[in-house]
Amino acid sequence: MFDYSPPKNLPSILSETSVASHGSILAAVDGGIERKRLLELLDPQPSRWALEVVYKTGSTNADLAAQLKAARWIPFNPRVRVAYSQTAGRGRRSRPWLDSPGNALLFSLAHLMPRTPDRLAGLSLALGATIVEGLRTLPLDDSRRLLIKWPNDILLDGAKLAGVLVETAWSTRDSTALIVGVGLNINSVDGLAKQIASSFETFLPTFPLMPSALSSAWPNASPTPVLGAVLNALAVGLERFGQYGFGPFRDAWIAVHAYMGQEVVISGQGEEIARGIVYSVDEQGRLLIRTPQEILAIAAGDVSLRLSENVNISAQQASGVFTYEAYINELPAANTSIIGQYSSRLTTGAAPVSHLSVTTLASSSAQPATGCAHKQQLYNDDA
Repeated sequence: MFDYSPPKNLPSILSETSVASHGSILAAVDGGIERKRLLELLDPQPSRWALEVVYKTGSTNADLAAQLKAARWIPFNPRVRVAYSQTAGRGRRSRPWLDSPGNALLFSLAHLMPRTPDRLAGLSLALGATIVEGLRTLPLDDSRRLLIKWPNDILLDGAKLAGVLVETAWSTRDSTALIVGVGLNINSVDGLAKQIASSFETFLPTFPLMPSALSSAWPNASPTPVLGAVLNALAVGLERFGQYGFGPFRDAWIAVHAYMGQEVVISGQGEEIARGIVYSVDEQGRLLIRTPQEILAIAAGDVSLRLSENVNISAQQASGVFTYEAYINELPAANTSIIGQYSSRLTTGAAPVSHLSVTTLASSSAQPATGCAHKQQLYNDDA
């Protein structure tokens, strides 16, 4: 049994229904999931998924991975595991995922994807766009405040609202058992911001985004309706990706990319490996950036993305929520001319798959872009 001490504000009516090796399963949790209401919010498909809610666990992704590896069967019904608190949550590249118990929605979804691992290119980007689409069905004051940082960090006002971690448990000749982990800040992030500031060295050489909370765009935000909206979107998105791959998601992803048309720095293993203007992603989900000399395609892999030091970022704290405004400031002349020439939105033809993080594409492969142009800000504020 997982030993824990429940928070003082847990209602006395809580009853423990069962105990699992990876956490104590509760009928309800203060600040957690209202099962009856969730079922009312779910579409028919996700309403049939198995649901576990635990007070505390190490990692919901690790829990589901252990379950899937111990009982390998096909087909299996998707299952969702929600935690009030995680002690060993993690994000991409095994970075720690920090959360404040009761203030975040933490869950993982196990799903059997009818594709082999070599046909999953762009999945994490597709799921990021899918989750944004789901969140935009909620009564937010302005859904345009939600954007994405490549590959799949979800931003609110330019600060990090949610992270998505996609892992595989096993695969067969024609399918892959996936685990999709989501951590999403619902309420106050004051304590979380202090955690990040106090453990800043843990994240080096990259620079972590400060956190944001959904309650800044929806004061009545709570985990249950958020989980319902995200699961409904994931049910559709996972099925669509299984049938068609990343292609149908590409335009939607480009439309919500926060750094479109801005200068960024790509780092790997503590060193800068590329710098240029972001203008698209390709059919494999690789980030396309243009330097004064060439077009580069960046694979997600073991790399990190940040805005260039030439992009001014100002942060101010208002009502306990960090908000960010970014604008282009004295970009190098060559890159500034690229923005003017290509209007921040191009696309390239398919490039060969590379095992390297950075692939150079021929400039002649660039084609005119489609879709709206972005203002040079972290979020669109036009009507």
